Amino acid sequence: MPIAMERDMTKGSIVSLLLSFSIPLFIGNIFQQLYSMVDTIVVGRFVGVEALAAVGSTSGFSFMVVGFAQGLAAGFAVIVSQRFGAKDDEAMRKAYAMSILCSAFFSVAIAALFGILSMPMLRLINTPENIINDANSYILIIYLGIGTAIFYNLFSSILRAVGDSKSPVLFLLLSSALNVVLDLFFVIVIPLGCSGVAIATIIAQGISALASFIYIKRKFPVFRIRKEDWKIDRGLCFRLIKIGIPGAVQFSVCAIGVIIVQSAINGFGSDTVAAYSVGGKIENLVTQFFPALGMGISTFAGQNLGAGQLERIRKGFRISFVIMIAGALLAFIVIRTFAVPFSYIFMDPGTTNPMIIERAVQYANTISWFFIPLGMIFIYRTGSQGLGSGLIPMISSILELLFRAIAAFTLPIALGYTGICLSSPAAWCAAGFALPFCYLKLMGRIERQSMIKL
Repeated sequence: MPIAMERDMTKGSIVSLLLSFSIPLFIGNIFQQLYSMVDTIVVGRFVGVEALAAVGSTSGFSFMVVGFAQGLAAGFAVIVSQRFGAKDDEAMRKAYAMSILCSAFFSVAIAALFGILSMPMLRLINTPENIINDANSYILIIYLGIGTAIFYNLFSSILRAVGDSKSPVLFLLLSSALNVVLDLFFVIVIPLGCSGVAIATIIAQGISALASFIYIKRKFPVFRIRKEDWKIDRGLCFRLIKIGIPGAVQFSVCAIGVIIVQSAINGFGSDTVAAYSVGGKIENLVTQFFPALGMGISTFAGQNLGAGQLERIRKGFRISFVIMIAGALLAFIVIRTFAVPFSYIFMDPGTTNPMIIERAVQYANTISWFFIPLGMIFIYRTGSQGLGSGLIPMISSILELLFRAIAAFTLPIALGYTGICLSSPAAWCAAGFALPFCYLKLMGRIERQSMIKL
């Protein structure tokens, strides 16, 4: 049965395919960041710097659970992508059904676990007392509503797995617009402060997830699940989890590193917490082409692996590396040009401590020198996941965690806030320069297995 709006990446110009797939994702990622930035801007402008610091202080925990959702969904979609490349519609539909069931399970489990641990974790990283209650009210709501993030990312990943990178952007635009309106409503009309922006986020994500599900059901006949598809297939569920969990854990492991850095930042006080939060938002905004390109090469690799086109996979990775270099140079120019005006968006310049702006810009300028190893992480880690590897993403995440922790505990002692700014680049370099060798070893093994089958 034909699939509407799919993109077969097993034939045609690789450059054209990667760019046409990645650019809509990049646009979507920008709106995703704007989506997140609105929360920070609204609380910074309409509640105050302490509220901005409160939301910012939860960034590591938020990254941990939302990143888990993204990694889990991307992993589940790998099997769909491979079966699409193999033109196996029945198996693809079954994988989709089992992905939904597995996502429901993890939604409940994560909400229960992190809902209980919310306040203890904030105290563990020495969150300043003047912001800890607001921080807890924000992140607790995010935890309890994690199911909306998991299902939104699942349906978006399924669409991307069959080559449709445009529809998820449209649903993200819908969600972003709703989030802006709801943020203003729950902060200004109903003054709920930090809780208000969290509630707005959950509602907007939930509506976007529902819209994505309905769209898939109506526009993609192959994904119209039948009664027999809901019968639990333990072997398939195990395969989904085997690929999905390492991808999810890799985000969580990286997030632990971010949390460790956040713990070091908390010792500098709430103004520095606010500055680092703003700098991080700028970083996330200008680097979104890297994860978009990573998803592009992951889908490309998955489809071509299913089709048995191994040399095409190698060529795709080489081309994506060149594209990444160009993206890194452009991101460097943007951040060096616009870091200061970007920083002022989040706060009222008339009432804000100038040190907050200065430190936000310092962070942005420092990390701008290290975008190439960051881009390498997304190409080779996400691309290896598309080839079915859970081990490579896990290894790179552990390297990131290790070096970010070492940097966070040592560099601030010698360099103060500059040491904080160098913590993430240290992790990027460690993982980024190791991953190409892991990818080459993986491709060698895949090629040997292919020769044995022949």
